[in-house]
Amino acid sequence: MGKKVTVVGAGFYGSTTAQRLAEYNVFETVLLTDIVEGKPEGLALDMSQSRSIEGFETRVVGQTTGPNGEGYEAIEGSDIVVITAGLPRKPGMSRMDLLEVNAKIVRSVSENIAKYAPGAVVIVVSNPLDEMTALAQLATGFPKNRVLGQAGVLDTARFTHFVAETLNVPVGSVKTLTLGSHGDTMVPVPSRCTVDGKPLADVLDAAKIEELVQRTRNGGAEIVGLLKTGSAYYAPSAAAARMARAVAEDSGAVIPSCAWVDGEYGISGVYLGVEAELGAGGVKKVIETPLTDGELAALKEAAEAVRAKQADVASM
Repeated sequence: MGKKVTVVGAGFYGSTTAQRLAEYNVFETVLLTDIVEGKPEGLALDMSQSRSIEGFETRVVGQTTGPNGEGYEAIEGSDIVVITAGLPRKPGMSRMDLLEVNAKIVRSVSENIAKYAPGAVVIVVSNPLDEMTALAQLATGFPKNRVLGQAGVLDTARFTHFVAETLNVPVGSVKTLTLGSHGDTMVPVPSRCTVDGKPLADVLDAAKIEELVQRTRNGGAEIVGLLKTGSAYYAPSAAAARMARAVAEDSGAVIPSCAWVDGEYGISGVYLGVEAELGAGGVKKVIETPLTDGELAALKEAAEAVRAKQADVASM
């Protein structure tokens, strides 16, 4: 115990992440912040009142923040900060459509993190994910291993769910992997996907696998289209909370994450979805997964697409 985690943004994503982190009972304090006055305090009070029912001792605290950084002193001492702040997508919007408006928000949040929690590991979940992760690193000035993004855990979980549903098998028997970007250049890795230890290609034909890959790539948009207002948050918050827990417990868990790649796979100088060993200090190392030639080519293509966009955010 003794650890403090801050979740910036008390929308559905942020509040659900805070709840999951509190219920783990591995943090001393979960702090939830938002710019809507009273909202984080109210949600924190509500969560705190569930402690005796759910059996956790974590203190949940809320703090309203102002446009000029008012209130951010509350994040002091945070070991981990999860950035969920920003606008969600509306039907018909791509993640990239959020670039400019969310860049301003993420830059401002990141500057306040650097000021008040200079030792924190930062986990970014705001979209467009790969670009916002790069921006948060630039704006905080933190070492690149201490700034990472949540994407691969979620995309992998979606892929796993679709495979399990299609074959009517328990999700626990399915292992999948997606790399690349959180969006159009997502790279599912069928060669590393198994069902009960058997290669995915042995149990599903190529056309069906491609259909599930496409559904995974559009996983967020499908939910946005159904909800009409707002976007997914149950699976995304589970993903972000798992990453934060791996960092807090220094577990060394290997988790698909948006991490800084510097030479792995022959790719350098870009934030990209890869498997990474997470623990104290963030990314301990990027794991190079054996890929087929086609998968590696797709990963390199994703890296170049993301690299071009990440160059744009530097000036935002």
